[in-house]
Amino acid sequence: MDKPAPPADRLTDPVALRLGYMLRRASAAMMAGLGVALAEIGLRPVEGTILILVGANPGCIQSEVGRMLGIKRANMVPLIAALAGRGLVEKSPVDGRSLALSLTSAGEQLRAQVDAIMDAHEARFERLLAGRDISLLREALRLIAEEGEAGAE
Repeated sequence: MDKPAPPADRLTDPVALRLGYMLRRASAAMMAGLGVALAEIGLRPVEGTILILVGANPGCIQSEVGRMLGIKRANMVPLIAALAGRGLVEKSPVDGRSLALSLTSAGEQLRAQVDAIMDAHEARFERLLAGRDISLLREALRLIAEEGEAGAE
């Protein structure tokens, strides 16, 4: 007869200190809170991020935005279509199949709200890390992301 499994709070966690696992858990914690905050203005984190990126780069090409954010073309199309359908993003043809993106005035107003929400959200975690060199964390995360992108090519 099998022994019953111990309760989850008494399990040994052999992956708890693995870097990838810790990054995934930290990311999930940060993104969950951001998702709740952005839902109050009717956006998901990916949509808010697109608004910020397009706002910073008016006239950018949809495929460039997808590449920068690591979003496949098949997923970018409905995201942009939804933002355009809500009157937040304007699309204009550039050449052939390329579309240039810019924010409408409503999109710019919502982008400002997204910026404020993301700033407040980031500040919460920066307070948690007060007294530590956050620039080292940012640099380490950048290096990990670059290595992951290089390995995927």
